[in-house]
Amino acid sequence: MYAEERQQVILDRARARGRVDVAALADEFAVTTETIRRDLTVLERHGVLRRVHGGAIPVERLGFEPAVAARDAVMTAEKERIAKAALALLPEEGTILLDAGTTTARLADVLPTDRELTVVTHSVNIALSMAGRPNLTVMLAGGRLRAKTLATVDAWALQALQDTFVEVAFIATNGLSVERGLTTPDPAEAMVKRAAIACARRCVLLADHTKVGNDYFARFADLGDIDTLITDTGIDAAVAAELGAAGPAVMTV
Repeated sequence: MYAEERQQVILDRARARGRVDVAALADEFAVTTETIRRDLTVLERHGVLRRVHGGAIPVERLGFEPAVAARDAVMTAEKERIAKAALALLPEEGTILLDAGTTTARLADVLPTDRELTVVTHSVNIALSMAGRPNLTVMLAGGRLRAKTLATVDAWALQALQDTFVEVAFIATNGLSVERGLTTPDPAEAMVKRAAIACARRCVLLADHTKVGNDYFARFADLGDIDTLITDTGIDAAVAAELGAAGPAVMTV
């Protein structure tokens, strides 16, 4: 097993069990404890695990919110597939909204050049990535800038979205479950996400399978508020069916 494959299994174990132990992992994979510690260090640098004495805990269990750079470095191939699949749901013309997130940022990168679109976003890095595109009109919602996510929040952003209507909103989330719906660690970001969903005719959720089953502090939507969920093939088929039964059409890519 390659190191990258072993690290993915370790991450899956941590998310399923709430914690992993260095000695137990070394026995399971027939490697040294030092090898496992190096694996945990790599995963911690990616922002998905937090090292604790004797092992590691997934960051979502600690209420920890990784910064944009850390989140952007994981599940890259899956996020790119999800973004490309989302192109099929773009309108031929009109206005769309891109929520702050690393998968929605990839959608911004692949927006077609053959159609005129107005793109509303409260993500500074997404807005900057589209600034030079002659076929796109970029509308950046102002507000307080959260350094961790590079998203604007609070009253100015909410007011802008309350006065806006878009054809399709492409939404990101930190957590997704049948029981809790869509959740994120920060209440201010949750409010903006809720407003983004409310201003759209249709809502498309872009979320890789590692978001499924995780619940964070602030809920901003129910599954019934989402028209389509695009995720990757790593999702369990039974879980995908449960999510679909709760509201959205589920696409796996």
